[in-house]
Amino acid sequence: MNEKKLFDELVKRGVIKKKAADKILRGAELSGKSAEDILYEQRVADEEVVVKVKAELLEVPYKEVDFSSIPDEILSLIPYETSKTYKVIPIEKQDNMLVVGMENPKDVRAQNALKFIAKRSGLSLGVYVVKPSTLRAVWQRYQPYESEIQAAVREISVSGEGQQRKVGLEEGMESSQDAPVIKIVASTLKHAVDASASDIHIEPQRDRLNIRFRIDGDLHKVAELPVSLSKSVISRVKVLSRLRLDETRIPQDGRFGTIIFGRDIDFRVASFPTPSGEKIAIRVLDSTRGVKSVEELGLGEYNSDVLQKAIENPYGMILITGPTGSGKTTTLYAIMNKLNTEKVNIVTLENPVEYFMPGINQSQVMPEIGYSFSSGLRQILRQDPDIVMVGEIRDKETAGLAVNAALTGHLMLSTLHTNNSVGVVPRLVDLGVPSFLLSSALNLMLAQRLVVGLCPKCRVETGTSSETQKVIDEEIEKLPDDLKQKVKAKYKKPYKVYKSEPDENCEVCGGKGTVGRVAIFEIFNMTRELGDIISAGFTENELWKEADRQGMVTLRQDGILKALDGKVFIEEILRETEE
Repeated sequence: MNEKKLFDELVKRGVIKKKAADKILRGAELSGKSAEDILYEQRVADEEVVVKVKAELLEVPYKEVDFSSIPDEILSLIPYETSKTYKVIPIEKQDNMLVVGMENPKDVRAQNALKFIAKRSGLSLGVYVVKPSTLRAVWQRYQPYESEIQAAVREISVSGEGQQRKVGLEEGMESSQDAPVIKIVASTLKHAVDASASDIHIEPQRDRLNIRFRIDGDLHKVAELPVSLSKSVISRVKVLSRLRLDETRIPQDGRFGTIIFGRDIDFRVASFPTPSGEKIAIRVLDSTRGVKSVEELGLGEYNSDVLQKAIENPYGMILITGPTGSGKTTTLYAIMNKLNTEKVNIVTLENPVEYFMPGINQSQVMPEIGYSFSSGLRQILRQDPDIVMVGEIRDKETAGLAVNAALTGHLMLSTLHTNNSVGVVPRLVDLGVPSFLLSSALNLMLAQRLVVGLCPKCRVETGTSSETQKVIDEEIEKLPDDLKQKVKAKYKKPYKVYKSEPDENCEVCGGKGTVGRVAIFEIFNMTRELGDIISAGFTENELWKEADRQGMVTLRQDGILKALDGKVFIEEILRETEE
């Protein structure tokens, strides 16, 4: 279905405003994501209203489905992976008709898959349009991972392998006796993608093999396997990622890609020797999620304008700072996505290349052969770039080359490890950059953190302690005058924040009470006044005074405003931004 037609109809009916519709359609064009998906993610309109309008345009009836009442035997009519890939769920069986729910009934690939399933079962088809949240809720009913793992472990035991099974280092993985291990690894990878895990940890212990997923920043144990399977499972992962099976003494890095649920997924693999065996960490890179647009980062109006002006400059440095796992790479990719046009040559140096972006020349460093950030940066400057992105500035040589690139007419994007945006200046000086160059080289310093997001359906308004009220009040008083007036007009004392009361039947969060993670930001801008302070020999206190003069919204202030909006927990904001 033509998404513009849907959005035009939504605007016509007053479901969304034209300005919002145009913004989402532009974002979809830039990011490669579905405009409808962006609409739901940003919660610009009620999901049910949008789906009903779509159903009318498609001339296919809409159906509200009680996902908890679908019998298991009905679910079994459409395999889980087919359901995920084609976004279709079985609802009920009426005589010789299989009734299904679809996100897009006009999807030809989905139609063909359903016709095959129906023909195989000797059934006709009845189709409804259903909400995406209904699809997600039904997928949770399948829960294939645990049963597949248990079945595979049982199969190994039945086949007589059990404790005695060992994998010869020269042995291939194609034999029938290895099928259960292959199944365990495949199921683990699928379940990680399904759970939106960012990392998989396969950890051999003395008496067991633990498998943990990192979801929304936290690790969760998802399986505990017999210790006898450790070598087999780890060997299978090493085979997939082309790591040496006969090398277990030193860490190794590898990578492989596959298609899961119809999506191209990359897995970055790192092995690490421990006394109990090799530990494996796998980064899950789902390129089909698309690169976020700058608008989707959640900067807030007060920070968006500052960033927009900075990226419009043809040269200078934009540095993103924050701890590991704070979303720095996501922000860098969003900025590059914004700048990516046919008129500019963008060249990157990354470790590793996490998402492949059409139109951008991306390169991955390989320190083991001498291709480092510093040596690579020298070569990049010979590629006639307009915009250069270096994954991280971590040493004196890279810092010097990056500053030189910024001073010679290039827009330089990179990251640093500091606690806040103000810390960028002393960090660069520590790395040997002459302070008098910084005022000319630096454009903008952006610090960020990621905190857990509240489920919009499971959140409930709540009060806070007098101490927390005092902190909120003090931080609001420090805001720039124009923003402070808007905030005071919007939020009245005593301030109300939100907590989570999870509903196990919630279609949005699946009963967790939280959804994804939300970024909080602070932006420190290079100004003439800041340049004078740096050149004169600065103190950190002077830098903070200049930040205050600029009207910089700090990480804590940005987080508090998002807590008042019901997007995050106030307790986590105060904990993450504690000095």
